[in-house]
Amino acid sequence: MVGENDPQTARAALDGLVKYERAARTIRRPTGRVVARVGPAVLRDHGGTGPPAILVPSLINPPDVLDLDEDVSLASAIAQMGRRSLLLDWGPARERAEHDIGGHVSNLLAPLIAQLDEQPALIGYCLGGTMAIAAANLTPAERVATIAAPWRFSNYPEDSRKSLLDLWRAAKLPATSLKVLPMEVLQAAFWSLDPSRTVAKFADFAKLDAGEANERRFVVLEDWANEGEALPFPAARELIEDFFGSDLPGSGRWMIRGRAMSDRLAVPLLNCTASKDRITPAVSAPAGTTHDILPGTLA
Repeated sequence: MVGENDPQTARAALDGLVKYERAARTIRRPTGRVVARVGPAVLRDHGGTGPPAILVPSLINPPDVLDLDEDVSLASAIAQMGRRSLLLDWGPARERAEHDIGGHVSNLLAPLIAQLDEQPALIGYCLGGTMAIAAANLTPAERVATIAAPWRFSNYPEDSRKSLLDLWRAAKLPATSLKVLPMEVLQAAFWSLDPSRTVAKFADFAKLDAGEANERRFVVLEDWANEGEALPFPAARELIEDFFGSDLPGSGRWMIRGRAMSDRLAVPLLNCTASKDRITPAVSAPAGTTHDILPGTLA
């Protein structure tokens, strides 16, 4: 469709895709020292002193996006703000196969928090923000901040929810056999939200000069977006059926350990959104103070 309507951009996007495939890859940043472990999940120390802050990534892609490179690293920035920066790594999906999203919170994240000497601040990205809020329902936290985190799933566009549910109906049987939902299936759902933007970003990449910082960062970020563990089947089912299908969080019916999860916390909650974000629309954000950090698209 994009090629039919704008063949020039489509040709540029193909050039960008070839350029991306041939681009040199930089050495990955070293991971932080493990300071706490529960099953496959670990907290990695990214420096800093003072009260702890746990960065909670999504289950869908690796935690690297929160420590992308030496100039773009939320983990490093937190360490420079008078906090001890701890980045959560959920670990291999095969070792979390029995956990739904709530199970990741109650059986992995909450016990990791319990190993700390002080109540931490929780900073959650995307689905990690949803999970950070749930964790603050179950265990003491000093404060919570989210970045592009959904809570009111019924506020997604109806056609987006329908497309995801249709995809799930097609993928559920093989995912049941595999016991995971391959990451590529969710990637296809994300791309379908805004296919013209997927084409445009590669067309723009084709124009960047070789070796410049933005070119290198595009490659690192795109590699991150195309990597990651599969989603354990119970977590995939809960995300698509219970969250997108029935909006259990937004309607106050998401239960963990017999408790209803609420986004109206007793501690400060800050939600950072982007007004034109298609993957996590700003209107799906949790309750609390909301700050539009970018009048464009985050993901």
